[in-house]
Amino acid sequence: MQGDARNTRGPSARPPSRPARPYKPMAKSGRAQRESEGIVVPEIAATNNAAGGKGPWGGGAEGAGKREGMAAKSGPNDPGGLVPCDKVRQLQRQLWSAAKRSPARRFHALYDHLSRGDVLREAWRRVRANRGAAGVDRETIAGVEQYGVERFLEELGAVLRAQRYRAGVVLRRYIPKADGRKRPLGIPTVRDRVVQTAVKLVLEPIYEADFLSCSYGFRPRQSATAALETLRKLGAKGHHHVLDADIRDYFGSIDHDKLMKLVERRISDRRVLKLLRQWLAAGVMEDGVVQRTMVGTPQGGVISPLLSNIYLHVLDTLWTRHSAPLGTLVRYADDFVVMCRTRSACEQAKGRIQAILGRLGLELHPEKTRQVELFDGKEGFDFLGCHLHKRMSGPLLEKTGRKLYYLQRWPSQRAMQRIRQRVKELTPRGRCHEDLRTVIASLNPVLRGWGQYFRTGNAAKRFIQLDGYVCRRLRGLRLQRKGRNLRPGEHKGWTRESFENLGLYRLRGTIRYPETAQCH
Repeated sequence: MQGDARNTRGPSARPPSRPARPYKPMAKSGRAQRESEGIVVPEIAATNNAAGGKGPWGGGAEGAGKREGMAAKSGPNDPGGLVPCDKVRQLQRQLWSAAKRSPARRFHALYDHLSRGDVLREAWRRVRANRGAAGVDRETIAGVEQYGVERFLEELGAVLRAQRYRAGVVLRRYIPKADGRKRPLGIPTVRDRVVQTAVKLVLEPIYEADFLSCSYGFRPRQSATAALETLRKLGAKGHHHVLDADIRDYFGSIDHDKLMKLVERRISDRRVLKLLRQWLAAGVMEDGVVQRTMVGTPQGGVISPLLSNIYLHVLDTLWTRHSAPLGTLVRYADDFVVMCRTRSACEQAKGRIQAILGRLGLELHPEKTRQVELFDGKEGFDFLGCHLHKRMSGPLLEKTGRKLYYLQRWPSQRAMQRIRQRVKELTPRGRCHEDLRTVIASLNPVLRGWGQYFRTGNAAKRFIQLDGYVCRRLRGLRLQRKGRNLRPGEHKGWTRESFENLGLYRLRGTIRYPETAQCH
């Protein structure tokens, strides 16, 4: 067994509540976590998902309609448990609390918060941290810094206050998918990304008060690991059937009118609604040609994940109210599964899901949606980059003679192919004359990020396989460089240990069970 914690309850363990920067005042401090899970580049953060889940914006709601009064109170909310001096966090806490106490309340005085200096500075900080390419205006992060960040934000704030802001066209780019096809990606301008982030900072706490615990994607204090752990626990409690669902062209099928009606259930500020409509109708530029969009939201926009969760919150709500006895819904953005106990319940779940999605103008992909039987390890399924499959516990069989199956997970075949391809791209023959330390320095961030995502599962075997592949690629560079000058037996010194002495990151031995991973 790898790692430094012994598992006594099965293949892995349930993680504690996600800790990074909770908005709701908590008795215990949290620890920062990645905001994205690396599911979609550009990095999600993965960044990681931001931290905070149910109840992240606790606190009073006095003065909820005032521009500065909402930030009058503070409480412990940062990873170290210190009293925050950030008025943006206080604003979010107040908004969440007001929305939580009044589920039917519609917020009408939000636009003025967008042009606040502290909100725009926080928005810029997040945009800069996520980096990203230039949009149609070719303005980059470095260009803004050269121009002057404070000057840029002051001018943008003045434009917002004068209500002269207009959304720019989104630049269309494509990134390869695992199946060989290409995924369309929309790249807003830096200016639009800052404004979208400011809007997200203000709107997110309001909708977080409504979102349900079955939604894990792009939410504070939720993550892909938490979703996978929920599936693991359900698998150990007799859920042997899975509806592995896929929505056909989700981001390209979102109905703008239906989406805005859902947004307006909570927001009545016409100026904020106007901004959202601008981004939805901005259009995309591809090969120099601008195309206006009537449906869908471009993947890559800062505001798109929040709008996506608002749209599919209908699915979460209707399923929880009317179909929960059939099975448990686990959703990460537009990827979701339903864990059921029986085959008949799984078949009924598919019908219910189709009916709910039909109301939203969506449909299940007939070829990618399937029913999976997990019982006794008969079948498995892929979810969030992992392959999930039930495996018999060998130690329990030896000790008690009982055949008990646990739902385990490890990197899927596609995930292994992608990481091998990335390693291959970083170790071409043309780099054979570079200092090997330089090559290793470019490999380490990729290996470390990939390993941190998959280390909470049963990935030990795959980690060892990838370690071996990396060594073979580095050994090949050495052989290419030596050529005919290779001395007999010289290659025997190019071992794993020799590469590690040069700083190569090692995946083997980094497995951590979820609660242990929180402490590292």
